[in-house]
Amino acid sequence: MANLQSVTPPATGKKSSVIRPLLLVLLIGSVIAVQYFHLEQYLDPERLRQFGASHKVLLPLLYLAVWTVGPLFLPGLPIILAGGVLFGPLWGVVYTAIGSALGAALVFLVARYLARDWVAGKLAGTRLTSLDEKVARHGWKIVAFTRLIPIFSFSLLNYAFGLTRISFWPYLAATFVCMLPSTIAFVYFSSNLLDLVHGKISSGLIIGVILVILVSLIPVIYKRRKAKAGEPVDY
Repeated sequence: MANLQSVTPPATGKKSSVIRPLLLVLLIGSVIAVQYFHLEQYLDPERLRQFGASHKVLLPLLYLAVWTVGPLFLPGLPIILAGGVLFGPLWGVVYTAIGSALGAALVFLVARYLARDWVAGKLAGTRLTSLDEKVARHGWKIVAFTRLIPIFSFSLLNYAFGLTRISFWPYLAATFVCMLPSTIAFVYFSSNLLDLVHGKISSGLIIGVILVILVSLIPVIYKRRKAKAGEPVDY
């Protein structure tokens, strides 16, 4: 089972580093396209929320299904942004928190039981190869740390933790709880994102941007503090 061709871990290194800038470019391009083709009426937040309310069972289930399978192949950020747009800040956080936990669980189990040797080969040569040693010393705290300070991508960590000796339930609990800060920040931001389409910079959008910046600065602050102390970055 080590050569599963249908399960491909997300790209590492340089490829993963371009995902967020590419998404930003796509976002700006989408806003320009909407303005140019006058599509604002189809992207009205209230209309989208009413659509979600009229499909209040089917749409959340579909979103959770995308979250469950998506991390096998896709970065999590686009799915998070879609959750805020479709469901708003409250239910967007609820569905995203549950969905990201389901996705993390599936990728973890795939790496551990279905494609262990193959995933290990894909991760060889990265800093994540020492993750098992750190898990042996610190247990679930390493999961909590890497979720709160997301130096590596969400999907990549899910694969990597599947190769360690950590038990499934402590891994899942730490993942769920410690991803909440970034989940809240990005969902709140995306729930106000469509204001840009209508040429409006709302207070909600400004707050969302501030939250995203604060969450994104966590790994930067961590690396600088380690560098100032003359210590290597462990993860």
